[in-house]
Amino acid sequence: MNRRQFLLALGAAGVSATGLAAWRYWPEQGFINPCHTSLPAALAQHELVAAAWQGINSQNVWDSHAHLIGAGDGGSGAWFNPDMDSLLSPAQFVQKRFFLNAGCADDVPQRIDQRYVERMHGLMGGMRAGHKLLLLAFEHNYNENRAIDLEHSAFYTPNDYARKMAQLYPHHFEWAASIHPYRTDSVAALNDAMQNGARAVKWLPAAMGIDPGSKLCDPFYQALARHNLPLITHAGKERAIHVANTQHYGNPLKLRRALDRGVRVVVAHCATMGEDLDLDRGENGPMTESFLLFARLMDEPRYEKTLYADISAITQINRAHYAQALLERSDWHPRLLNGSDYPLPGVMPLFSLNLFVESGLLDSAAAPVLSAIRTYNPLLFDFVLKRHLRANGKHFSPRIFETRAFFMRNST
Repeated sequence: MNRRQFLLALGAAGVSATGLAAWRYWPEQGFINPCHTSLPAALAQHELVAAAWQGINSQNVWDSHAHLIGAGDGGSGAWFNPDMDSLLSPAQFVQKRFFLNAGCADDVPQRIDQRYVERMHGLMGGMRAGHKLLLLAFEHNYNENRAIDLEHSAFYTPNDYARKMAQLYPHHFEWAASIHPYRTDSVAALNDAMQNGARAVKWLPAAMGIDPGSKLCDPFYQALARHNLPLITHAGKERAIHVANTQHYGNPLKLRRALDRGVRVVVAHCATMGEDLDLDRGENGPMTESFLLFARLMDEPRYEKTLYADISAITQINRAHYAQALLERSDWHPRLLNGSDYPLPGVMPLFSLNLFVESGLLDSAAAPVLSAIRTYNPLLFDFVLKRHLRANGKHFSPRIFETRAFFMRNST
């Protein structure tokens, strides 16, 4: 997709797909990822980069939230909903263009699968030895009759594809399965994924049609708990992909059902967007910030050993106002995991370094260096930015980035 087509796509969506049109900090680095390669030595060896790695063993750094996407043009079995190629669905149309441009796979329409993986593999060359990405598969939407609902499926990344990429590049990738709990074979699929090295299971309930509070999930929860395999699941409002009438599935309080059955749950993005019904106060409870509902769960002693969260996407402009609270909650840090939400660090309008500078969370001298790094390596940008955020003397603990041990704690 060329520059003109990309800007037309953005216009077709009325910019509303990003939810950022009224924000004065947007966009600092334009709309299009330049996809530069070969990070200059002056940036790779910059003191900010060196300081970011200080105190961290890169052998233990696994990025816990990296999306593997594709079009199926390389035999991957990956798929995008056809609505994402129609201007009759402008929000979905522009979302796909942003994703592919962020992954530098938008310039070769017949080799999207290959280019997307090549880019990820190339970016890993700019990270220190041992650093890995946890590649996330992505399940179809299913209805309560346990049938695939293609109309409401945004995209699909098969477990076999994620597994194959992890096996092909074992020095750079691990993988997480995505299994819908409504599937009649969900437990068998989980057992198969475990035997093939899956490190977690990934859900996006609002997009996949999963009600985490439904009894339909119980057999799957029991299997997850038996294997001690973590469930990485989004909570709060979902904007990155199209969702129809199922936003309430992202209510953090619905995760009590999994937690009460002993599942290790990782709340993606710390539920840092939107509002949900306070189910603890009944079906007519007030609408409350999703983050506050998440915080309530985090502060309950009974979930101290099972409830975790990742800090992927929390530096995006539409979530950044929660960064200070997360920095200052050092008591939560042993249960926070770093993730990049790749390819989203390459979606140029989603970030504002000036916002962090003006809020006092980032030194102004760091901003131009980080901006330059981002045009070459958004993974390194995401890591270095988070390592340099400060709030009232607090910073993200090094252990948040050393996630390997967390994903090795299962019964395989």
